Amino acid sequence: MAAVDPTRTRPPVGLGPRRSGAVPRDAWLCVTLLLTLGSLLGAALAAPPAGASAGAAFGGLLFLGSSVHVASSAWFCTVPEVRRFMAARRGRYLAAPVGLVVGMSVLGALVPPQPFALLLLAFFAWQFFHFQKQNLGLAALASAAYGTGPLRRGERLAVTASGVFGTFGLLCHPELLQLTGSVPGLTALFPFAAALFAASVGYGAVQLLRRRPEERPWQVATLFGTAVGFFLPVFLFDSPYAAVAGLTMAHGFQYLVMMGLVAGGGPVERIPRLISLAVLVNIALLLGLLLNLASHLHSGGPAERALYGAYLGAVMAHFVVDAGLWRLRDAFPRAFLRERLPYLLG
Repeated sequence: MAAVDPTRTRPPVGLGPRRSGAVPRDAWLCVTLLLTLGSLLGAALAAPPAGASAGAAFGGLLFLGSSVHVASSAWFCTVPEVRRFMAARRGRYLAAPVGLVVGMSVLGALVPPQPFALLLLAFFAWQFFHFQKQNLGLAALASAAYGTGPLRRGERLAVTASGVFGTFGLLCHPELLQLTGSVPGLTALFPFAAALFAASVGYGAVQLLRRRPEERPWQVATLFGTAVGFFLPVFLFDSPYAAVAGLTMAHGFQYLVMMGLVAGGGPVERIPRLISLAVLVNIALLLGLLLNLASHLHSGGPAERALYGAYLGAVMAHFVVDAGLWRLRDAFPRAFLRERLPYLLG
């Protein structure tokens, strides 16, 4: 999801619980918070010991939050109006995804593992910044949906900065990404990243408190606080599962909630909603299984590494496609999502 404010003007304050659509709006917010905070806390509590592999249940949740969520974005290709929108912009929605998949496949096959680790660091930097762009989008959506207007400039800056410095912290601690020794010397910068992250969180709290009390209901404040503090596990835990798996699961579950609402919120006269949801589930699971298989081929020969590179390229393509289809400052995505999620974008 791209992080943009879903409204250009500030709607009246104080319409919260009495607005039409309050029940599905509140359900969306509560489910999103439960899955986000539950993933972050659950991963920390259930993380296996250092050097041990994840159990079946933990691995299944990671599968849903990673491969399945990436694959679910292919559902957009089943919607005629979205296909027409993408066909008119083939650079972003065709050339870029194909180029990323093919290019990363070639690099995976040809580049030796040690230099390829540097490419992986760049990939992870993009991936986790993408995570925070989604958090920014959700915080902006909540602020608008609860009648308190778009996020202020300082609030957006705080969420973005905390994501940048959280990602920087990950890159300074490559062991959390299972890339030990990829870039010597980065570890020394980890305390600096932690200090900058803490400053960003404090700045976000100050910005939120600058709102009048009626402009920061608990729903908006909680989702904003979750977005600002999203990367806290990076600075609390040394286990990759405790520090990173929760981020991955939280991001993926947030996305799957939004995709389920969009797929199930279409006009009944076009495609029955249950059929649309069934199509989404089948696409996400089947393509997710293929992506998951390819994601474990990084230690094989050239052919296996080519498939691993193609997997990375597919995830990058997901970043590019999402950045366009969820960019609500553009007319088509705004109209498409408003039709399906009127209780959030009405």
